[in-house]
Amino acid sequence: MWRRFFSGEVEARALLFALTGTLVAGWIAARLARRLAAAGLRAALRDTVSTSSPHVRTPLRIISATAFTLTVAVVLFPSLEMAGLQPRTGVHLRALSDWVFNAGLKIPLIILLAYALVRLTAVAVRRFEYDMSMGTDLDAIERGKRARTLGSVVQNVTTALVVGIALLMVLRLLDLDITPVLTGAGIAGLAVGFGAQTLVRDIISGFFLILEDQIRVGDAASINGRDGIVEAINLRTVVLRDAEGTVHVFPNGSINNLANRSKDFSYYVIELPVSYYDDVDRVAAVVREVGAGLQADPSFGPFIFEPIDVLGVDSFGDWSLRLRTRIKTVPLKQWFVGRELRQRLMKAFVQHGFSIPFPIASTATPPTAAEEPQ
Repeated sequence: MWRRFFSGEVEARALLFALTGTLVAGWIAARLARRLAAAGLRAALRDTVSTSSPHVRTPLRIISATAFTLTVAVVLFPSLEMAGLQPRTGVHLRALSDWVFNAGLKIPLIILLAYALVRLTAVAVRRFEYDMSMGTDLDAIERGKRARTLGSVVQNVTTALVVGIALLMVLRLLDLDITPVLTGAGIAGLAVGFGAQTLVRDIISGFFLILEDQIRVGDAASINGRDGIVEAINLRTVVLRDAEGTVHVFPNGSINNLANRSKDFSYYVIELPVSYYDDVDRVAAVVREVGAGLQADPSFGPFIFEPIDVLGVDSFGDWSLRLRTRIKTVPLKQWFVGRELRQRLMKAFVQHGFSIPFPIASTATPPTAAEEPQ
């Protein structure tokens, strides 16, 4: 009976030794594959599915059985030859050794290089996130958010590319035809390209929106004519809440007009109506005096970057001229400072007796602010 499978004499001890070694090698390979697969599933599923669930145990058993079967099929015949037996068929020891020293050594090298690239990318991303989030101010927090968003995208894309290329190279070394895989990937990529053009455009636009720091969470911005506060910035969308509390969601690829009103600093601009009967230089001096008093106030001074700037006469109206002035403030504090500035200017104009511009039908001298009926 043994002559059907072996050439020459068959010793039971040698056969038992070869079979025992093969089964041990298969058991070790199965255990190793099961542990690696379990670690990968835990990393992917996290706490969503328990490791005792049939959805986890069944794939692990299949992987373990597959690893055991493949190892036994590959190692059996070389083990028989090493035990002094001469099997008539199967993978011979010489052929296996030639493959190991030619293509076999390349497989672990490819795996190690792929793992090293993935780990180096992860380290570089972590370093980038750390450098961007240094500090304790709000700007550092926002930089950290942008860095984490970009880092996650870069790491995921790099990992997918490296693993995919490494897998194709390993399959090629195993003498498996990867042409159907490449063809399927090309067709799938073409289908995704045609079917998800808007999605890809939104993601690419969002990537550069975050990378260039055009807007940040909490900024006062105008997007496509809508004013509001930025509540969230994602790779695909930007969420804006207006003054009425309405939430507007803009796909990044559809943002045509973007105005950031709180980038680094803000200006509060006032066009003061000044009567033609008043001295413009005197009005400008009062405006500067009020601005200096506002900047010296501890409740408002920390939000003001520079003294008030009187730009000069901006236009002439039918019954008044426009004196343009502005004050530079901390982002998002321009309205807080501007309301107080308007109130103080009104009081100062009343104290100095400046006229209140209004349409008149005769040449009579208009009343001053102090003469107005209460």
